[in-house]
Amino acid sequence: MLKIPLHEAYPEDTCESISCQVIYSQFGLAIHQNDHQARRRFVEWAQNEIAVVPDFHKRILFSDEAHFCLNGYVNKQNCRIWSGANPQVYVETPLQPEKLTVWCALWAGGIIGPYFFKTDESHNVTVNGDRYRAMITNVFIPELSNHDVQELWFLQDGATCQTARATIDLLKDTFGDRLISRFGPVNWPPRFCDLTPLDYFLWSYVKSLVYADKPQTLDHLEDNICRVIADIRPQTLDKVIENWTSRLDYIRASRGSHMPEIIFKM
Repeated sequence: MLKIPLHEAYPEDTCESISCQVIYSQFGLAIHQNDHQARRRFVEWAQNEIAVVPDFHKRILFSDEAHFCLNGYVNKQNCRIWSGANPQVYVETPLQPEKLTVWCALWAGGIIGPYFFKTDESHNVTVNGDRYRAMITNVFIPELSNHDVQELWFLQDGATCQTARATIDLLKDTFGDRLISRFGPVNWPPRFCDLTPLDYFLWSYVKSLVYADKPQTLDHLEDNICRVIADIRPQTLDKVIENWTSRLDYIRASRGSHMPEIIFKM
């Protein structure tokens, strides 16, 4: 057994209500000294882009991955609170729970994915640079064939597999300077979950539904994830993306502070 902080685990019955609660976080993210300044710079840049191209925010492909544990524990990839200290409360949970690692890209035009990074024989999922680039090359880029890529931006966070030089070069081959990423042409600040639609909407929404019938196998859980994502209506995505601009306003008005509540209310 592995002891992990209480804020990294939720029992299964909690999953069904996450998307509508104020914010119940399973872990705290320490706010760094330069966070506010970096957040203000990005928000000012984004609002300047919107001033020139009013539908700029609708052209951004927001990407992220999350873990879905079969035993119903919610991984730390969805809800967050901001704190100067990390509370040290512990509960016991299995050392290596069976889980799926899921990647999606979300934008005003729909959702690309889900893509599942498969486990190895020991049920571990390692999303390294090679596997991430293979997904980008074989799945993501072909999905864009029906869209004018010259009009689109791609946003990813600062995971090591995503920010390796080979990965950044691969993405720049497709998007040029329209890449928002750590070490990318446009910098994406760390700890910016309150401005990532997959964090403030998608993962919490999907996890609130996929455990309802208590899946007993990874295949069952995978089917549930695919079904729930496929059923998300275009009107919902419109609201989620429009909410992004309201979040820009909040962060700018608060001089870079993190939002006290990051969950999107439908």
